[in-house]
Amino acid sequence: MAAPQVDLSVELAGLSLVNPVLVASGTFGYGTEYGELVDVGRLGGICTKAVTLQPRAGNPPPRICETPAGMLNAIGLQNPGVEVFIGEKMPALREFGVPIIVNVAGESVADYVSLAERLSDCADIAALELNLSCPNVKRGGMQFGIDGELTERVVAAVREATELPLIAKLSPNVTDIASIGEAARDGGADALSLINTLLAMSIDIDRRQPMLANVTGALSGPAIRPVAVRMVWEVAQAVDLPIIGMGGITSAADALQFIMAGATAVAVGTANFVEPGISGRIIDDLEDFCQQAGVACAADLIGAAHGSSDVEGLQ
Repeated sequence: MAAPQVDLSVELAGLSLVNPVLVASGTFGYGTEYGELVDVGRLGGICTKAVTLQPRAGNPPPRICETPAGMLNAIGLQNPGVEVFIGEKMPALREFGVPIIVNVAGESVADYVSLAERLSDCADIAALELNLSCPNVKRGGMQFGIDGELTERVVAAVREATELPLIAKLSPNVTDIASIGEAARDGGADALSLINTLLAMSIDIDRRQPMLANVTGALSGPAIRPVAVRMVWEVAQAVDLPIIGMGGITSAADALQFIMAGATAVAVGTANFVEPGISGRIIDDLEDFCQQAGVACAADLIGAAHGSSDVEGLQ
């Protein structure tokens, strides 16, 4: 007898995803970089590399180094700017036929508003992910995401500027992640992404200098996963918004931890550099897990680890 069919689809801030597995911003380029290696059309969605109003060259090298169970990066939001993104990147992204979530970053509230207005005129963008948490830039980014008032102000301003679903990407470099999630909700966010990277550094003991030219960088990979799961758990208890969980996911078991902690979807990040096809494997293994566990709908697992809590309220 054939195994029962599993429904992997989830609803996220008005978006219908065929499965809960996305790729995280900054780790999958604009999709085309992986097009010959991965069946991109299988993904639940793509979170693009960050887009800014003007082109950015990023930080000087060296800007990447490995760490135990992870990596440090200080790329600095290198990108060609919003006009090149719309004219040259979006046509190829559309061909994949999956929801396109555009990550946007700015140095001021006005930057975010201008980006939202411009991207709202571009067809086939499913949602905007507000990058309030990049630790590798001197202005903007994480500055907005570590202060609840600023978080709410940015989200509220962008909310007035667009009808696209808004996903606020939160920084883990705070003492109370739940309060920042509440601020994003109060500003009008439709969903939350967490976590972005942890601020960190490494020193070359032979050169007696920091490994990165930027001195500090963004720590990602399996080393941060337990922190990320804990933060998803806390935010899910405090905020009635769907969550995209991320941070060191390398397997379906990792993804399930986030989902059971309260995430509606997950985003695979650093692992894409190690195994480009990892997202497809996670989708397959997630389906296998559900079949073996007798779970007909993957959405039924959202918030499952909260026990008697209202699972519907976590979706």
